[in-house]
Amino acid sequence: QVQLVESGGGLVQAGGSLRLSCAASGRTISSNVMGWFRQAPGKEREFVAAISRSGDNIHYADAVKGRFTISRDNAKNMVYLQMNSLKPEDTAIYYCARSSFGEYITQRSRDFNSWGQGTQVTVSS
Repeated sequence: QVQLVESGGGLVQAGGSLRLSCAASGRTISSNVMGWFRQAPGKEREFVAAISRSGDNIHYADAVKGRFTISRDNAKNMVYLQMNSLKPEDTAIYYCARSSFGEYITQRSRDFNSWGQGTQVTVSS
């Protein structure tokens, strides 16, 4: 079983940047699509971004396209989310997740079978 631990969250002013990291242990994540989801208070968990095992296939939610960048380092068993031009509506708990697929990217949380505990991102206006 893989363990995922997110870090890098915090409080930032609107327009600022944060870089989230996801460290995997227990098993390699190099064979799996990896994704980021977020959940704001009172809202459903939503897809943010995902990257295939090769890194060749990347999807973003429309709300973050052009501002967020997902990347991975399979040698280090790490996944990253660079978040720029942050907005108050980006405030949420951000979760790292491992998909059951290798190259096929979906935005459905049910296709992701391992989850981290989350890291809080708060963007002040």
